Amino acid sequence: MTEPRNALVVDDHPTNRLLASALLRKLGWTVSEAESGNAALTQAAEHSFRLVMLDISMPGLSGEDTCSRLRAAEAGRPLTIVAYTAHAFPEDRERLLAAGFDDVLVKPISRQRLEELLEKL
Repeated sequence: MTEPRNALVVDDHPTNRLLASALLRKLGWTVSEAESGNAALTQAAEHSFRLVMLDISMPGLSGEDTCSRLRAAEAGRPLTIVAYTAHAFPEDRERLLAAGFDDVLVKPISRQRLEELLEKL
């Protein structure tokens, strides 16, 4: 990958942000964090991210709504948005992919599964 490896991890739980951020940093990514959908939108307007790992169940703006707004603001930049969620049922995955997510990572994520996802970028 020749593009900058800038990622944004969005989750209202600090422990979940910490785990995902630590794994991404170990894999060579520069990571920013946001605790809400609104904070994610603010950061995405100010910085260019290649990857957004987005929790689905957050107070305020949901992960799905945040994804929709990120897609609307993409402006042709390559952006991979991954649902980062505890919702592991096949129908949840199908719904999230239909809502505009590129992939789904089920919490707690493993380094191996994250590496597999990043290889697709």
